[in-house]
Amino acid sequence: EVQLQASGGGLVQAGESLRLSCAVTGVRVDDYSLGWFRQVPGKGREMVAWMRKTEGSTSYAESRKGRFTISSDSAKNAVYLLMDNLKPEDTADYYCALDQHPVLPIKYPEYWGRGTQVTVSS
Repeated sequence: EVQLQASGGGLVQAGESLRLSCAVTGVRVDDYSLGWFRQVPGKGREMVAWMRKTEGSTSYAESRKGRFTISSDSAKNAVYLLMDNLKPEDTADYYCALDQHPVLPIKYPEYWGRGTQVTVSS
């Protein structure tokens, strides 16, 4: 059974950094495309970042490019999202995701984790 568990969310001030983690069990992260999405109340989930280690490829939402960095750790079987220079508009629930498809970005991933809440105060 594939399971994803996101963590690391919290309350931070604008300009600070935060790193989200997603522990994956049931599959090897190196064999999958790994992604992060965000969702605010009343809106649908939107893609933040994707990566595919074997292809050496990444994909970022234009609004987050340059501030957010996705990465993975094969030994820990985890995926991360480092968020720098956070802004109040980054406030959302963040979800990690997996999919076997190698071409990025992926709009409807196969596997989702539970969200972790990020709140950025001004």
